[in-house]
Amino acid sequence: MASDDIWILGIAMTKFGKHSDKDIVDLGAEAVMAALTDAGVSMREIGVLAAGNLMGGGGFGQMLQKQVGQTGIPVYNVTNACATGATALRTAIMAVKAGEVKFGLAVGAEKLAGAGLLGGGGSAKKDGNKWEPKGRFGSVAPTDGRIGTDTMPGTFAQVGMEYGHKYGGVSFELFARISEKNHAHSTLNPMAAYQKQFTLDEIMNDMMIAYPNTRPMCSANCDGAAAAVVCSGETLKTLSLEQQRRAIKVSASVLTTDPYQESCQVLPDVNTLTRNAAKIAYEQAGVAPSDLDLVELHDCFATAELVHYDNLMLCPEGGAVDFFDSGATWRTGSTPVNVSGGLESKGHPIAATGIANIWEICHHLRNEAGNRQIADAKVGLAHVIGLGSACGIHILERSGR
Repeated sequence: MASDDIWILGIAMTKFGKHSDKDIVDLGAEAVMAALTDAGVSMREIGVLAAGNLMGGGGFGQMLQKQVGQTGIPVYNVTNACATGATALRTAIMAVKAGEVKFGLAVGAEKLAGAGLLGGGGSAKKDGNKWEPKGRFGSVAPTDGRIGTDTMPGTFAQVGMEYGHKYGGVSFELFARISEKNHAHSTLNPMAAYQKQFTLDEIMNDMMIAYPNTRPMCSANCDGAAAAVVCSGETLKTLSLEQQRRAIKVSASVLTTDPYQESCQVLPDVNTLTRNAAKIAYEQAGVAPSDLDLVELHDCFATAELVHYDNLMLCPEGGAVDFFDSGATWRTGSTPVNVSGGLESKGHPIAATGIANIWEICHHLRNEAGNRQIADAKVGLAHVIGLGSACGIHILERSGR
């Protein structure tokens, strides 16, 4: 029977960081087994597996089954840039909503420690002084920005500077202060890859990667995995009262891509597809941005966090600078953002990030977030964006049981 009532029954993540003694299957299996334990179910009860991995070359889901249980269920191997984990979760959710299975499992895992800058292709041009387009892909590079950069730091640096050009008020120091906030939040998160507080001077005087993003203002490539078990409301009613109490309602699950624009079909539009996803998500959930008790958004760079305040409608259009300056986004503010430390501190093992952001929200809604707990949190939003482009948004609500 189809159902619109979807719940996260169990969720887990590994500690993010460098795991030289574990491969991608080890990490994924660790997250899966912990999520199953958290949910109080076994692999035998899972009806579908959506397995997210971007850099491993394919077949991750079947390899993972060999560790956690080959039960003959359908496996979807998911890749969708930085939205891979959120897309895997949405895949499992759709199977449950359709009534095909009682329990769905989503996992995202990545080995990225020491990967360096992503998006540059990893190989030198034939002639460093000459740009050589080759074929459709070479002529229309998926991450190419307006001034020709083909790396993520450069592309998102331009995104932040464009926002300032349009609305004013941005500065190098402003973006550094966003990073300062996230690194301060990370000190309370034992699962983060880095738990170090930086002064504003340390951030601004560190290595410049792509102005205005210095090294501490960039997401950290690392190893990690996260997994979640979902079920319908009807299934949840058959489970124990403790399982029902800890379950988190998925009030909205949305995935969007770049919309049509007359001006350009080549450059990724990280703003419009996020705003479109947010509008749909708020309508699905029946909540407003002002109802959110916390937000985990995709701060792949400090510049990205600023523009997503606006894209997620946490502030009036063009008001992201004033919103941040008000102190709203600190964990003590009115709309705490990236209490986990964000990607700049928690780390960004690409396929794991979408589910890890949801893990953070779930722990606050369950009142299980320890020293960083947002008091009486009832509603949270998790957001990821992958260039190409894809945007995943999930709005989650605390169980009333």
